[in-house]
Amino acid sequence: MCRWAAYLGDPIFMDGLVTSPGHSLVHQSRAASECKTALNGDGVGVAWYGDRPEPGVYRDVYPAWSDPNLMALCRTVKSHAFMAHVRASTGSATSRNNCHPFACGRWSFMHNGQVGGFDRFRRLADMGVSDALYAHRRGATDSELLFLYAMAEGLDEAPEAAMITAHARLEAMSRTNGTTPHLRSSAAWMDGQRLFVLRTSTDHIAPTVYYRRRSDDLGWFVVSEPPELGQAGWTELPAGHLAAFSDGGVVITPMAVVANAAA
Repeated sequence: MCRWAAYLGDPIFMDGLVTSPGHSLVHQSRAASECKTALNGDGVGVAWYGDRPEPGVYRDVYPAWSDPNLMALCRTVKSHAFMAHVRASTGSATSRNNCHPFACGRWSFMHNGQVGGFDRFRRLADMGVSDALYAHRRGATDSELLFLYAMAEGLDEAPEAAMITAHARLEAMSRTNGTTPHLRSSAAWMDGQRLFVLRTSTDHIAPTVYYRRRSDDLGWFVVSEPPELGQAGWTELPAGHLAAFSDGGVVITPMAVVANAAA
């Protein structure tokens, strides 16, 4: 499993969420408290938005705690929208192409979880990516494939329904060709103006997601686990739900409602 954090709101320096807090994402990379594995040292990445519609992306295979470039980047970059991820591989190789976040056009995406038995049907799953999008298939993870499926399902036009449909496609493949648990997922995706998050599982162990508004109401933090241990004010996203964050606030919707509306 992995750990991640995202922000949307008035610009802040990225170190305020990623590197500086007592239980920052960097601290979680070696001492996660709400994760199957406390160690998340198989790579790190950050995607951030500035004056252009496409995100900047930094990814590397170093553990977050020993990556000086990550520290320097987060200390100097101020952004209104960013996401960061520390990776614990569930089977695929430790390589830069397998590190999150992934980006395509104006979208960035990161994921924590697994698709049961993915290695058994990875070739079949890869064949479901269109030629137009396959150029973006640079790694071997189920997470990157999930993102590309969502792009194919219309992420630009219907970002919530597209991601839910992408999850359903991979879950169906796992049920036919894979193993249990067929799907565990906490996923976050953004376009620089909106941030979407979902939390779901085919068993009772859905990866944790928490969100909190800034004390001055000028932004939203969304995390796998709070950046300060024991810090009050965080709300847990219920399993089976999707959250959409924007300047106007947050809308929490059961995933089944979104799926039925799109059917």
